Amino acid sequence: QVQLVESGGGLVQPGGSLRLSCVASGSIFSIYAMAWYRQAPGKQRELVAGITSGDSGASTNYEDSVKGRFTISRDNAKNAVYLQMNSLKPEDTAVYYCAAVGSDKHFLAWGQGTQVTVSS
Repeated sequence: QVQLVESGGGLVQPGGSLRLSCVASGSIFSIYAMAWYRQAPGKQRELVAGITSGDSGASTNYEDSVKGRFTISRDNAKNAVYLQMNSLKPEDTAVYYCAAVGSDKHFLAWGQGTQVTVSS
């Protein structure tokens, strides 16, 4: 099994930055990719960014509204994935979840979620 622990959420003013972290433990060898999702009140959970976990190089993808503002990265030595969020907007307010995905593209685990609030 895979366990994920997130950190780094909080309250930030519009235009500010936050960095989310997610550390994986357990059966990390089974992880094909990591991703960040978010869920705002009254809305469905949506993919924010994803990154593959191979040693030969990572590929990334982003939801259109965060391209150019958010950056996903990983540190294989620490079994960690990060989401650097810049130029934050009120519409980025949501609970952010880290997810681990297996090679069969099924979800292996979800983090507990961390609240990000963008407000003046």
